[in-house]
Amino acid sequence: MSTDIVIETTRGNAVESRHLAHVAVCDGAGTAVLLGGEVERPVFPRSAVKVFQAIPLIEKGAADALGLDVADLSLACASHSGEPGHVERAAAVLAKAGLGETHLECGCHWPFEQRVALTLARAGEEPNQLHNNCSGKHAGFLCTAVHQGEDPRGYVAAAHPVQRRVRDVLADLTRTRPGDDQPAGIDGCSIPTYAAPLRSFAEGFARLASGQRVDGGRAAAGQRLMAACMAEPWLMAGTRRACVSLMEAAPGRVFAKTGAEGVFCGAVPELGLGFALKIDDGATRAAEATVAAVLARIWRPHDAALAERYDALSRTTLRNWEGTAVGEIRATGL
Repeated sequence: MSTDIVIETTRGNAVESRHLAHVAVCDGAGTAVLLGGEVERPVFPRSAVKVFQAIPLIEKGAADALGLDVADLSLACASHSGEPGHVERAAAVLAKAGLGETHLECGCHWPFEQRVALTLARAGEEPNQLHNNCSGKHAGFLCTAVHQGEDPRGYVAAAHPVQRRVRDVLADLTRTRPGDDQPAGIDGCSIPTYAAPLRSFAEGFARLASGQRVDGGRAAAGQRLMAACMAEPWLMAGTRRACVSLMEAAPGRVFAKTGAEGVFCGAVPELGLGFALKIDDGATRAAEATVAAVLARIWRPHDAALAERYDALSRTTLRNWEGTAVGEIRATGL
């Protein structure tokens, strides 16, 4: 069924702002469970498909050859906050491949976690590429290149074997031709990013979760990566991050990954469902409310208590600087 989904921000008894959401939830057969908005419109998934991008790390045998553990695999799918545990883990993964921070080509930025950024600044230090939220994913790229005997230099370029493998996975899981029949661009961490219809990303995650309409080895790789993220959610995100809250609400039963510009993708493995959403104006606050509301909707027929838990996560009380409650963020139409 199709529905209009709007996220409202209130102040007092009035709606102050509205965000429009586009949502697709599909099963492994490709059947739509929930559709809202323009689900056939191409969108850039950004970091929400890092599981897709990490699949070659498993398929090519690099993860096992280099002894990467569950925590390492979670970091390979991360948009982390640049906290010390993230930085140290990324450095350790690179070291297993005989590489270091200078081999990364993701660029650097201040840690998302403000406390960590302030600590660095007070010490007169500056961030390096290990603090980049994508350093774990890039470490995984480099591990695969080294394992394959490829020159790791320029691994972010579309023509490099690392990115060609990623593109092939995206094409397979979304049933599109990335960059040929859909828009293409460069992501914040310098790798190619390919757009596809929102519904295609939901179907891709459903394929991995259910094992339907996808190669068995590829499904196993995706399931292994999602299981790692569900087991180690903090490494995939960080302190006070929505991805962590969403996965810890149903340990081992929900995978959820954020992406820039109001995107979220994920899966409910035991139900064989995949989901994808995009907020029209790119607002993160709206994406976080929507994904929780979508999960509440998914679980309602199966686990009422869990549905209530996600319903609560879909509503955020807004407070002013004195801590006074002044309004809320809430999803409607679900």
